[in-house]
Amino acid sequence: MIPYVKAHACGNDFLIVDEHFAGGCHAEVARNMCARNAGIGADGIEFLAGHSIRLFNSDGSEAEISGNGTRCVAAWLAHTTGAKKIVLRTHAGARACRVVSVTGNHFEIEAEMGIPAVSPGSYLYQGREIPGAIVSTGNPHFVLFVDNDDFSYHGIPWVELGKDICESPSFPDGTNVEFVHVLSKDEIAIRIYERGAGPTTSSGTGSCAAAAAAMTLHGMSRKLRVDAPGGAQLVAWERDDAQMLLTGPADLIAKGEAYV
Repeated sequence: MIPYVKAHACGNDFLIVDEHFAGGCHAEVARNMCARNAGIGADGIEFLAGHSIRLFNSDGSEAEISGNGTRCVAAWLAHTTGAKKIVLRTHAGARACRVVSVTGNHFEIEAEMGIPAVSPGSYLYQGREIPGAIVSTGNPHFVLFVDNDDFSYHGIPWVELGKDICESPSFPDGTNVEFVHVLSKDEIAIRIYERGAGPTTSSGTGSCAAAAAAMTLHGMSRKLRVDAPGGAQLVAWERDDAQMLLTGPADLIAKGEAYV
């Protein structure tokens, strides 16, 4: 039996499991526990050891970091310890999280997300060059901008194109993909095709990557509201060499034990 906590951030859901319960079989445990119909169901597992976390996606692949997953772990530690500031060590570096407010099992948390690296890029899809941005927020992203409310790109459905980009040999380690629709100089809407999980309702690093591309390449406000199907998050990036800050919710859902 493996004890777990389940939490979500804008519908992007995670299981939190003590590291030692993985027994060295992190990928297998993640696939079994995250299965929607045969397991508990989640986009990934955050394996926790003290204040260090390792993220495994629902397909068993390991990722460098999840902004939403990090906030979920911070909410759990704040709940159990009463701490208002928590520093978590991830494969993308240390991330400091500050609890802004708490209402029952609902937490609003501001998290440091590092300094994004942004450069123009493109992707060749069926002979058509698609301009976008290559962004690192500790994990890889390809960001492209669309003009349609359905987030399609010149008639190509975003899920279809996102899957193709995500799994392309052009990105040997895979990449997360964000489709960005500009709503105003202070607000964007996104859709996310996440490496290792597929379409997700939200992504913390994806929100940061989309915002970073919008700010640096499209001259948008340095404080952006980023709307995803699961809800909105706020991204603030004062200047290119400053720490990016992400503020959003994290909700604790349940505790339990799973047969694995």
